[in-house]
Amino acid sequence: MSNQTSSNEGRPMIIRAQGRSPATPGKIEKARDPRQAMLRLLAYLKPFRISIVSVLVLVVIYTLLGLMGPYLMGIAIDRYIAGKDQSGLIYTALAMLVVYVLSNAFQAVANWIMARISQRALKQMRADLFQHLQSLSLAFFDANPAGELMSRLTNDIDAINQAVSQNIISLIASVLSLGGILITMFILNPWLALATLLVVPIMLWFTEFIAKYTRKGFRELQKHLGGLNSVMEETISGEKVVKAFRRNDQVLEAFRKQNQAVYEAGIYANSYALLLMPLTSVLGNFFVIVLAGLGGWLALQGMVSVGTIATFINYGQNYVQPLRQLATMYNAIQAALAGAERVFEIIDTPSEPADEPDARPLPVIKGDVLFQDVNFGYRAERLIIKGMNLEAKAGQTIALVGPTGAGKTTIINLLTRFYEIQSGSILIDGSDIHSFKKADLRRQMGLVLQDTFLFSDTVMENIRYGRLEASDEECIKAAQMADADHFICQLPQGYQTVLSERAGNLSQGQRQLLAIARAILADPGILILDEATSSVDTRTEARIQKALLLLMRGRTSFVIAHRLSTIRDADKVVVINNGEIIEQGNHHQLLEKQGFYYQLYVSQFKGQAI
Repeated sequence: MSNQTSSNEGRPMIIRAQGRSPATPGKIEKARDPRQAMLRLLAYLKPFRISIVSVLVLVVIYTLLGLMGPYLMGIAIDRYIAGKDQSGLIYTALAMLVVYVLSNAFQAVANWIMARISQRALKQMRADLFQHLQSLSLAFFDANPAGELMSRLTNDIDAINQAVSQNIISLIASVLSLGGILITMFILNPWLALATLLVVPIMLWFTEFIAKYTRKGFRELQKHLGGLNSVMEETISGEKVVKAFRRNDQVLEAFRKQNQAVYEAGIYANSYALLLMPLTSVLGNFFVIVLAGLGGWLALQGMVSVGTIATFINYGQNYVQPLRQLATMYNAIQAALAGAERVFEIIDTPSEPADEPDARPLPVIKGDVLFQDVNFGYRAERLIIKGMNLEAKAGQTIALVGPTGAGKTTIINLLTRFYEIQSGSILIDGSDIHSFKKADLRRQMGLVLQDTFLFSDTVMENIRYGRLEASDEECIKAAQMADADHFICQLPQGYQTVLSERAGNLSQGQRQLLAIARAILADPGILILDEATSSVDTRTEARIQKALLLLMRGRTSFVIAHRLSTIRDADKVVVINNGEIIEQGNHHQLLEKQGFYYQLYVSQFKGQAI
């Protein structure tokens, strides 16, 4: 049972820049705190504490093993090369080989464990994001393009994945390596160790300077990527319309502009991020020069050995290497933090208002519906529905007519609680709909809309969507009642035929018949038909109308129709204009009154007998 509305009738026009993604209608404060984003990301790793501790142990082991290599090289130079001890040199070389092999082996195991941890954490994050999306109100989806939301589920999560799965271990190892190298250097020679510290404040200053601009750049890049996704998703989904109206050039221009924005944001972000790499190379070379010069002078004074100088130069190169790695990781980390902010922005969006604390299950209803002094506006300052009073008795068919934008679809949105009223009350069988659980309320509503949404699944499963526990036999019976069985059996695999995206391999009339079958299977107490036959030919309309009459039998039905011929037999016709009921009665009564309804009817059937 589809829960989409068929039009934007009565809704405010929402103007937004491409890529912007307001979580709710109106202004939104976006997260700008990278520290908070990092803490929330780390919370997803908390369930894997034991595994992370094992990774840390492995990182410590392979980092220490990596530090032993240069130390053994210094011993080899001072003891065995200077002393011309060939056997000692061979043993030391073998020891270095074992150290480096073990170091790489432990590193590989740590990376494998961390990859599993990160994927499980990101799996949970994707699940949290998608689950929260399902809890958001229809207003949220009206205000956010699908492509933008898809970008947060894909691009932003992927950016986080790059940082978590590939860079966390490198970050820890780099920090440990820096600390281990400094400690070892101070043990070997404090003066040379002090010289190495010259590079640290310089590196920290450059990193802090560049961080401000890099973070801003990657946040903008992720935002524009979302806009680009939105353009592509809308274009691909509406390709038939694009071609029919020959708008290829306009679509390409929209894509070009958004692609250019992504390009410029990417240049900005990466230009600053990549500055760190050449800067660390310059500092690394400067570092080696200082060590060689100072170490050479100390060697001439007899204060250090040649092996110690070689060890320091080796450590010096290893000291700069973690800084280079940190510079490389900085790009991915900033992109991940920008992506995390966007993901958490959605997760922090308030869910659809929950059921009342004392909400009760809705039993099988008779179908009496009453609107009492209902006021509603998509924006609080502009009411769409004004003091509406409307009554439908159980089993009646209520036709809602009026010009586009009058508020007809809005009434349906309020009855299904897709939107909440500002004031007044809506009663079903004498009880306010807020006293029932939303899931139970909507389970009693059957919707057949103008723009039927079918999923990329089999015909059988699309029908079963109306009641998931239904058997195949019940689904087939519902299709037969909807007069859909004859065309389904002609499909390549019958009921097991997989529909293409948005059921593009079916005609509009066939999609409508499947929607009716789905509604029949759901067996709702209240039926809502929103322009269900407006986009099909007269012959198909007759078949759909026949199926609808069967579906409406014994049910309270609300029918929105611009084709007034389809609602002649309605028990009550309610004429709405500017959010107010201006006329009501049956078809013949309203014609005799010769008011607004009469004018609408005459304009459609000019020249024909009334």
